[in-house]
Amino acid sequence: MAQRVLIVDDDPAQRRILEEVIKRFGYDTKTAGSGEQALSILQGDGPAISLVLLDLVMPGIDGMEVLTSLNGKPGIPPIIVQTAHGSIDSAINAMREGAIDFVVKPVSPERLEVTIKSALRLEELTGEIKRIKKKVEGKLTFDDLILRGEAMHRVVQLGRRGANSNIPVLIEGESGVGKELIARAIQGESDRAGKPFITVNCGAIPENLVESILFGHEKGSFTGATDKRLGKFQEADGGTLFLDEVGELPLDLQVKLLRALQEGEVDAVGSKKPTKVDFRLISATNRDMIKLVKEGKFREDLYYRLNVFPIWVPPLRERIEDVPDLANHFLARFAAEEGKRVVGLSSDTARLLSAYSWPGNVRQLENAVFRAVVLADGPELTVNEFPQIAAQVDGFTAELPAAPAQVQKQPAYTGPALLGAEATVPRTVEIKSGSLGIPAIDTDGDIRPLDEIEADMIRLALGRYRGHMTEVAKRLKIGRSTLYRKMQEYGLEPRAH
Repeated sequence: MAQRVLIVDDDPAQRRILEEVIKRFGYDTKTAGSGEQALSILQGDGPAISLVLLDLVMPGIDGMEVLTSLNGKPGIPPIIVQTAHGSIDSAINAMREGAIDFVVKPVSPERLEVTIKSALRLEELTGEIKRIKKKVEGKLTFDDLILRGEAMHRVVQLGRRGANSNIPVLIEGESGVGKELIARAIQGESDRAGKPFITVNCGAIPENLVESILFGHEKGSFTGATDKRLGKFQEADGGTLFLDEVGELPLDLQVKLLRALQEGEVDAVGSKKPTKVDFRLISATNRDMIKLVKEGKFREDLYYRLNVFPIWVPPLRERIEDVPDLANHFLARFAAEEGKRVVGLSSDTARLLSAYSWPGNVRQLENAVFRAVVLADGPELTVNEFPQIAAQVDGFTAELPAAPAQVQKQPAYTGPALLGAEATVPRTVEIKSGSLGIPAIDTDGDIRPLDEIEADMIRLALGRYRGHMTEVAKRLKIGRSTLYRKMQEYGLEPRAH
C-alpha cells in the first residue's frame, strides 16, 4: 500500500493540482477543504496518513490552529506547511508549532517531491531511533511495529490480550516472520515493560551446554566451571524469558522446564537447593509441535503447558500489503547506516516487491533491501537493485513511459551494410520508429562501437515488443536483470507504435 498524503487547502483548484502532482510521485492522496476537516481526519480512525501538506491561510480554523491542536500528540504524521511568498516568518512560527518543513507558493513539482521525500525519510529515521530505544528499554509496543495488513490485526488483538495477563504464550509461524518482535511487543504492553527481556535460541545452543545456560551452575559443578553462573531464568527474574525454537529443546531438559513453569523455581547445576524466580514465559517455534509430540520428540504435558495462549503469525506472502512499508522502514535504517542518500522506492520497485512471494519472509526482505541500498547509486531503489527478485517474478514489466511515434532523421551513412540486411543503404536514410534498419557504419565510414549498436538493438526490441520486458529479454537471449541494467546504462525508453 502506497504512503498517503493529506492535502489541506481551501482552494478546490489548488487541491486538484496538488492531488494530481503528488499522485504522479507515487503516493496515495486524501484531501480536506478546511482545518476542521483536516483535524477530523487526523484524529479519527480512518486510513493512516503518512504526511500532511497544510495551507496556512484558510477561513475558520487556519493552518496555524491545526498545528497548535496537533502539536505534541502521539501518532501525528509529519506536516509540511504552504506559505505565500514573503510570509517566511509565518513558516518559521509554524515549524515552532511542530511543522517539519515549509514550501513557498507556487511550489514547483520538483521542489515539492524533494520536500515530501525528505520529510518521510526523516520520519522513518526518527521512528527507527524511537523503536531502537524502546527495544533496548523493553518498552516496544504493537504501535511501534509495522503491521498494516488485515492479516496482522488478529495477531495484535491476541497479543494485547495476552499482555494483560501472565499467561504463557506460544508464538507460531514460519522462520523470519518476526516472532521475537511480537514477543517484545507483548512485554512492552504488559506490567513487565521496562524489565529484563532475555532471549534464548534453543536450537543454537550446544546440547551439552543447554542446561548450564538455561538454569545456571555452581562453581566447580563440572570441569571448566571455574565461576558461578546465573542461568537465563534467573536473568529474566521480574521480566520475560523468550525461548525461541523451543521445539529444539532436548527431552531431558524439558522436564526441568516443566518444573520451572509449575513451581516457579529452577535448579542450577551443582546447586543443593532450588532458586525461586518470577518470570513471564513466551515461547516461539516454526515446527509442527503436535507432530513432534506424536513422534515422541516433545513432551505432551510440556506442550500443553506452553500452548495455553497460542498466537499464529502469518507469513509475509499472506500480508503482502505490509511489504512497501517494511521496505521503506529497512531502507531508512540501512541508508543511514551506510551513509547513502537513498530516500525511497521507485513505483516499479514497490510493485516488484509486492509481486514476490517472499519465502524467507521479513528477514529475506530485510536482507534484500540491505543489498539494494549498498548497490544503489541514485536517490531511489530501482528494479535494477533487485535482480534476483525480478528474475523470479513471472511476467513483471516495468512501467516505463512510452515515447510518441516519430520519424528520426539519421545522418548520411557511407557504409553498405545494415545489421540483419544485405541491401546497400543509401547515403541518407530515414528510420521510422520501429524500423528494422540498424546502422553498422558511422558517418566517417568507421564501424560503430558495440555499445551504440547494442543500445539500438535493445531500443528496436523494446519498440517491437511494446515494452514487454520478459519478451524483450527472451528475444535478446539475456536475463531481465541484465536488460534492466543495460537500459539504465543507455538511458533507454520503449518506443510507442
